[in-house]
Amino acid sequence: MHFKLIICFVEDGYTDNVLDAAREAGATGSTIINNARGEGLNQNKTFFGLSLESQRDVILFLVEEHLSRHILETIEKAGMFDEKPGTGIAIQIDVEDAVGVSHQIRTLQHMIEEEL
Repeated sequence: MHFKLIICFVEDGYTDNVLDAAREAGATGSTIINNARGEGLNQNKTFFGLSLESQRDVILFLVEEHLSRHILETIEKAGMFDEKPGTGIAIQIDVEDAVGVSHQIRTLQHMIEEEL
């Protein structure tokens, strides 16, 4: 079984929406890294040296490759990435190998068979 890693940088107010939507789309788990910082096209504003940026979370999803594009598109909609600038981005990269996912593989095999 081949996997993709979806890395999602999301405004913390949308984290729960993204997690719920990804699970409904077929993601079997996630890892959340809180308190991330980032800058987009425009530099973040400050007020007397204090940053006015909103908090970000990084969410990692290890997903089966046949489900990855659907999950990625679902994340984009749930996080409103293309509707509101600065709400977040998501990318996917190939995973060469993974261990510790045998329990997920059994569940995913049934999902993939139904999908194909």
